[in-house]
Amino acid sequence: MQQFLDPPESRQIIVAVDEREDRFFDETFRALGALVERRVLSVGDFLCSSRLAVERKSRSDFEQSVIDGRLFSQLPNLVANYERVVVVVEGLSDDERLSRDSLLGAYSSIIADFGASIIFTRDKAGTAELVFHLAKHEQIAKKQPMRIYAKKRTFTPSQTARAIVESLPMVGPKLAKALLAHFGSVEALAQATERDISAVPGVGPKRAKVIRGILSLHYEAEDDQSMY
Repeated sequence: MQQFLDPPESRQIIVAVDEREDRFFDETFRALGALVERRVLSVGDFLCSSRLAVERKSRSDFEQSVIDGRLFSQLPNLVANYERVVVVVEGLSDDERLSRDSLLGAYSSIIADFGASIIFTRDKAGTAELVFHLAKHEQIAKKQPMRIYAKKRTFTPSQTARAIVESLPMVGPKLAKALLAHFGSVEALAQATERDISAVPGVGPKRAKVIRGILSLHYEAEDDQSMY
């Protein structure tokens, strides 16, 4: 079910905020002149229009989400539901766990593999200001409607299989296609050895180890409490 919100005034901006986000954003958006809609969003942290979603991460959370693959599980859902996806990396890391090459590789994957944008802000105030102006541009300049619920796209069976593979850590659309082309099915990939997976062009031993680890991981419900 989709819900569209029509601003009561022609130039009134609406920002949808995920219920789990800091209440600081409500106050800041209102101070900037926007209406705030608090919802449990299925994807993203802020919605600026029917086509644009924002995923906010602190610098430390961004680095951790790259390490554990969570970011690359979230991005397929975001880009499947919204034409424009913006990843905001907020603040500085107190404990940098990734090398410069790893960070640049993650930035490149966000842009090149998923077609999303990545923007850096100094703090919550900077993030709020950016999100407000994105919403203003979408709703006033581009006249995009405001839809709260994500619009699910219809996938072909092969696209669904690719989406499943893309949810694996360090796997984007291009590599997902390569893995499926090599193994022929999600089932065959799930049964492949680490050595078999590493033989696929573009994978390599380190990435194969991570993929194999997730495919063979024993699910722990307690470990799933904080996941989106």
